Amino acid sequence: MKPTLFVLAAGMGSRYGGLKQLDGLGPNGETIMDYSVFDAIRGGFGKVVFVIRKDFEADFRAKILSKYENHIPVEVVFQSPDKLPSGFICPPERTKPWGTNHAVLMGKGVINEPFAVINADDFYGRNSYVVLGKELSNTFGKKNEYCMVGFRVGNTLSESGSVARGVCETDENGYLTTVVERTAIERIDGNIQFIDENGQKVVLNENTPVSMNMWGFTPDYFDCSEAYFREFLKDNIQDLKSEYFIPLMVNELVTGKMATVKVLDTASKWFGVTYSNDRQGVVDKIRELVDKGEYPEKLFKNQVKP
Repeated sequence: MKPTLFVLAAGMGSRYGGLKQLDGLGPNGETIMDYSVFDAIRGGFGKVVFVIRKDFEADFRAKILSKYENHIPVEVVFQSPDKLPSGFICPPERTKPWGTNHAVLMGKGVINEPFAVINADDFYGRNSYVVLGKELSNTFGKKNEYCMVGFRVGNTLSESGSVARGVCETDENGYLTTVVERTAIERIDGNIQFIDENGQKVVLNENTPVSMNMWGFTPDYFDCSEAYFREFLKDNIQDLKSEYFIPLMVNELVTGKMATVKVLDTASKWFGVTYSNDRQGVVDKIRELVDKGEYPEKLFKNQVKP
């Protein structure tokens, strides 16, 4: 058996200004997701599951899924605010889903093997899939032994503005001890920094590991996530802006000694389209990788250029 790639593609991308998941950035209209799937196949993954919103299913199937026929099996699941555990009713004023770990829960019915979780709009790089695929291949039959790719923060910044990252701390054996979502991380006067909850400036080392939402889990993660989501909803269901993030769940498990998370180092450089101004830079970087032979000019034979 092979691990599964689970792609979080339900977000609208408000800062980017549109459905960036469907934006063609490669030489033949490839999306960032196309490169993720291509790298996952090379990294030993055997299936891809996408979580999307129902309202753009037709467009998604026509523009994206048709490319992967005869390359790798694909399934689609849907995220919506009303998909809650039994006993909970979504407030009628709630319009947005409940965050990244809510999206992960949508895969419970179709994923029964170790799986990786990634964002649809992040370009993670070939090496990160090799590292993660290898680690996940060793977790079949195990429980509560998870992993994540720890990108070096200096390799994950945007030139167009600040970014949010899960800043990680590890023990001497490379296992995660805490992960805290930090917003507004940026390079100022040569220093990578953010403002913490006490209003204090915190400077990060270039090689500080951060989460880019590239996680590795075994199927038991679904059950503990759903149990914690129930507790989360009891406290937050009336807060229309509350979100159930993956780092929130992982931090709960790690600090509670209920699971371990191995942090996998990679020198891969992240890039993505957090802001609309990032787009041309991503196009140029992909073009450079193609020119170097990292990727073929056309990823999939049955894709049609828009």
